[in-house]
Amino acid sequence: MLLWLTDVLGRPLGWRDVIDIALVALLIYEVLVLIRGTRAAQMAVGAGLAVVLFYLSQLAQLETVNWIIRNMIGYVVFAAIVLFQSDIRRALAHLGRAPFFRYLSKGEIVDETVEEIAVAAQMMSSQRTGAIVVIERQIGLRNYVEGGIPLDATISYDLLVTIFQPGSPLHDGAVIIQENRVSAAACFLPLTVNPRLSKDLGTRHRAAIGLTEENDAVAVVVSEETGGISLVLEGHIERNLTPDQLRVRLRQLLHPRRGAAASPSTPQAT
Repeated sequence: MLLWLTDVLGRPLGWRDVIDIALVALLIYEVLVLIRGTRAAQMAVGAGLAVVLFYLSQLAQLETVNWIIRNMIGYVVFAAIVLFQSDIRRALAHLGRAPFFRYLSKGEIVDETVEEIAVAAQMMSSQRTGAIVVIERQIGLRNYVEGGIPLDATISYDLLVTIFQPGSPLHDGAVIIQENRVSAAACFLPLTVNPRLSKDLGTRHRAAIGLTEENDAVAVVVSEETGGISLVLEGHIERNLTPDQLRVRLRQLLHPRRGAAASPSTPQAT
């Protein structure tokens, strides 16, 4: 393979060539993943057949076929842009969610996520609607996500409040947030077996504690009985937070540099 690449390039293979080939391979892979299962996949197969037919017509000296293919390429490109404009928009949106770009805009995305969760918690607290929202950090929560109802939706307070409405089929269980998106709802979590917990803690609080005892996730719980907002981390619970205090704590945990600049204090964990 290396000898073949050297012959193609006409010079020894250098590190720039390796990077170049790797980037092209990654681009082709992303395109194939993106068009898989869509109409564009059939278009790609057709384009591949046209390319093969073009070279075969040159080898076999089929001048008419070769001329038709050469002159149709320009029209086919414009037709593809018109027919697949929705797929092209989806591809550009997918590119914008690539890890590199997510890293550049991570601060803004985290702030938006925190704000949506805090507003939702405030609204559910005023309505005394029970809720539990779990935010994934370093340790994955895939096992719990697979046991729930997959959503993969943009975070908004409207969505969170709607999910936890008593009449909603998804209100039982927890919402899990991964990569600043609502990954799944109606997820069931393990209950803690800690005998020293207060007797007035309900099932939601015990589920949040049980989960965070096992990993580094952060859980926000709204009590159905009192409307109190709690934050659970590493098996410890901070109760009766105000929405502003919740914002500060979430920023500290999800974006430490920005959270450290915030001044309001938080209640002691219990």
